[in-house]
Amino acid sequence: MSKRLRDKPSSSLASVQKRQFSPGGGGYEGQQAYSEEQEDARRVADHYSARSNQTFEERENSPIVHLKKLNNWIKSVLVQLYARPGDRVLDLACGKGGDLLKWDKAKAGYYVGVDIAEGSIKDCMARYNGDTYQQRWKKFSFPARLICADCYETRLDQYLFDDAPFDICSCQFAMHYSWSTEARARQALANISALLRPGGTFIGTMPDANVIIKRLRETEAMEFGNSVYCITFGEEYAEKKFPASRPFGIKYKFHLEDAVDCPEWVVPFHLFKLLAEEYDLELVLMKNFHEFVNEYLQNPEFADLMGRRGPLGDGQQGQSTLSQDEWEVSYLYLAFVLRKRGPLPFQRRVSNANRGKTFLAEEDIEFLST
Repeated sequence: MSKRLRDKPSSSLASVQKRQFSPGGGGYEGQQAYSEEQEDARRVADHYSARSNQTFEERENSPIVHLKKLNNWIKSVLVQLYARPGDRVLDLACGKGGDLLKWDKAKAGYYVGVDIAEGSIKDCMARYNGDTYQQRWKKFSFPARLICADCYETRLDQYLFDDAPFDICSCQFAMHYSWSTEARARQALANISALLRPGGTFIGTMPDANVIIKRLRETEAMEFGNSVYCITFGEEYAEKKFPASRPFGIKYKFHLEDAVDCPEWVVPFHLFKLLAEEYDLELVLMKNFHEFVNEYLQNPEFADLMGRRGPLGDGQQGQSTLSQDEWEVSYLYLAFVLRKRGPLPFQRRVSNANRGKTFLAEEDIEFLST
C-alpha cells in the first residue's frame, strides 16, 4: 500500500487558544439544548444496541470485512504496546466486548466495561461467558464487571472508587460522541483522569477532524464518500467555516456500510489535547491510521499479526485484500495515546477484583443513571 502524506492541519481547527476554556467547564454560547444531546446519545445507543453479534460467515461477507480486520489490528497493536500483564483495565464504550480477546492475550488482571447501550452490554456479557459463536466455551483469564451508563454524563470516580486506580483505559471509536457539548467532553476526560493511576495510559481511536474537514472543503456539496461510506453535514455549515470559538457540537451524519448509521461530532485534535492537559493527561502519540499502519508494519511482530489478521494480505503472493474504498475510510481515523501525569507508584497495587466475577448473569450488570 503506497504511503500517503498526512494532510496539514486545518487552520480553523488547529489554532485554538487554551484561554478559551473556562476553569469550571461553563460551556460555550450557542450550545444545543441538553435535551437534544440526550436524544442524540440515545439514538447512538439504540443504533449499537440493535446490531446483533454476527456469525463468522456474516462477518466474512461484510462489504467492509477487511476494514474491520484493519481496525482490530490497530487496536491490537495499541494494546500490545501499552498493556502489561496484570493490568486493571477500564474499557469505556466497550460495546459488545469485541476487545475482550485482546485484553486476554495481554494477560489483563481485571476488567471493567462501561457502555451506554444495554443491548451491547448484554452481548458483551454473553461474549465474556463464552455464549457466542466468536468465543464459544472461551474462559477468560480475568474477572470482569459490566456497567450500563453514559460515561460522558455520569461521574464514575466515586462509583468505581474501590476498583481504582486503573492501569490502562481504552475508548475505541467512541470518544467523539462526547464532543457534542463541552460539559460532556469534560466529564469524559474527568472520569478517565480520576480513575487512572499516575503514569497510567489512555489509548483510543477517533475520527481525524483534519481529514474530514479537508474532504468537505474539497467537494461542492455538503456530503462526500465512496461505495462504503458517506459523511453529510447540515446546511448550517454551508460556508464550511468552523470558528475556533465554537469547537463543540459540530455534528454530521456518518453512514458506514454494515457498521454505523448515526450522528457523530467533529473533534479538533489540537483542542482535545489542550483539554486533556487540564485533566493531567499528556499526549504520548497521535497518528492517522495510514501513518500508524506504515510505521508499525515495520515491526516484524506486528507485520506477522497483520498477516494473520488478513486485512492487507491473504497469504497468496502478498495480494492485498483491503479495497481502495476501505483504505480511504481508514484515512478518516487516528490513533492516540495519553498518559496520566504524576509520580509513578513505588510498587504496583495488588489488583482489587473483589467485585469482579468470572461468570456474569444479567442481574450482575450494573445500571447507573446520570
